[in-house]
Amino acid sequence: MLITFKSHASQDLIMMNDLAVTLLGIIGKHVGERGVITKEELPRAIHRLEAAVMQAKQSPAQSQLPEEQRGKGSDYDDDEEEPLHLGQRAYPFLDMLRASQREGCDVLWGV
Repeated sequence: MLITFKSHASQDLIMMNDLAVTLLGIIGKHVGERGVITKEELPRAIHRLEAAVMQAKQSPAQSQLPEEQRGKGSDYDDDEEEPLHLGQRAYPFLDMLRASQREGCDVLWGV
């Protein structure tokens, strides 16, 4: 399932449901049929997401591995791509939140 985030300050942002659940959970929101991050909530949302990205960068690479592969050494093949870290996955959403804060408008989904 795809979630489309909308803001008058930027282009629509479409993401997979699991990523939306993760990112919205970090900022204290839940994926529902419809939702909003109000302009008043944006500073706190941006701060919480930036803090989570910084924490993920400081965590060991093991935390990026699927649970069943943690602690098993390097089970990944050398040719296999590294999984995307939170910062890479959150950047487009953070960009939308920051643009919305600059413009003083809400971020909506499910509309």
